[in-house]
Amino acid sequence: MKLKCIAAVSMLAGAGSAFAQTNVTLYGVVDANVEYVNHVGAVPQATNGFNPGTANSAYRMGSGGLSGSRWGIRGTEDLGGGLKSVFVLESGYAADTGVGQQSGRMFGRQAFVGLQSAGLGQLTFGRQYTSMFDALANFAPASYATLYEPTVLQNGGNYREDNTIKYTGQFGPLSAWAHWSFGVGLTQPQVAAGVPAVGGNGEVPGQFRRDSAYGAAAMYAVGPFAGTIGYDQWNPSIGIASGSVKKASVAASYTVGPAKIMGGYRWGQSKNATDVVMLRDDYYWIGANYQATSALGFTLEYSYDNLKNLYGNTNAANPWQIAFISTYAFSKRTDVYLSTAYSKNAGLTLDSLATGYLTSLSLGSSYVLPSGGSSMLGVAVGLRHKF
Repeated sequence: MKLKCIAAVSMLAGAGSAFAQTNVTLYGVVDANVEYVNHVGAVPQATNGFNPGTANSAYRMGSGGLSGSRWGIRGTEDLGGGLKSVFVLESGYAADTGVGQQSGRMFGRQAFVGLQSAGLGQLTFGRQYTSMFDALANFAPASYATLYEPTVLQNGGNYREDNTIKYTGQFGPLSAWAHWSFGVGLTQPQVAAGVPAVGGNGEVPGQFRRDSAYGAAAMYAVGPFAGTIGYDQWNPSIGIASGSVKKASVAASYTVGPAKIMGGYRWGQSKNATDVVMLRDDYYWIGANYQATSALGFTLEYSYDNLKNLYGNTNAANPWQIAFISTYAFSKRTDVYLSTAYSKNAGLTLDSLATGYLTSLSLGSSYVLPSGGSSMLGVAVGLRHKF
């Protein structure tokens, strides 16, 4: 009997030691706002003849002003010898309705598992952000705020990809990313006559290239200076073949006291299955963050897209936007904010035919210019809590 008790105590002690090496965290963000937008049209689709209709003003409650509302679980297990297993499961939802986002996926923001080495880096498998998206996050003035940063125009609608193998490494001041997706899992519907629907689930037998994607990026940061360079390519389905969506970027930032100034350039080119150019543009941005006090912060951002070819139109008006954000933190977890933006020749977030109206489609709130419209103004006040 005594031996049995000793064995039981030993097993419990061993279990406690094993569990002590595992770390699992529940986390999330709840972000809701009330917004006014003018000159709003409908998302073009076949059912309305690809006609955005007349201008209207919108007064609405939305989810995700500074951060997309989400909840997630992440964890690590120490495997010994400097090796850890890692995982992340992250779900997006609309705080105003409770409805799941990312096309109703349970873990549509991120879902991956992998191994992490103290000296060699991290290798992960699943639904993940692209390399260029991760690298440019440090140079996006509004930190990819849902209102009103042009994240889709900058990174492409494929900035999250299914079926992805990704490497992340940190070597002193140098950070590196590289990824490959066997099938991106993004479908962009037809939004104009003559413009094809693109994308799909990928991983088609006998068509290895179809819906695949890959990219790489690097960032160097030392002292007040940081710089990055990146490349991203997606080969979406177009009919039974595949086209190509290519992007390359460079960006830099410099910190002076409570201010951080940043800017960048992104080259873009999309071709259809017969190698005909659908979109060719040069996108530029510049902005700054200023922390006036420990609680009060400001962000200013200007974005400009030089449209060289938009589905055969070489004289399309170039979209631009200026955005301003003010935040006040009650604590490390809770803050309030004012976001406002004015766009020209595109809707807010620079959503337009050039982005396939993906921002409006994914949010369920239109930022589409009406027929004959050329500008849009938006103002939102919101509350965010992080846990």
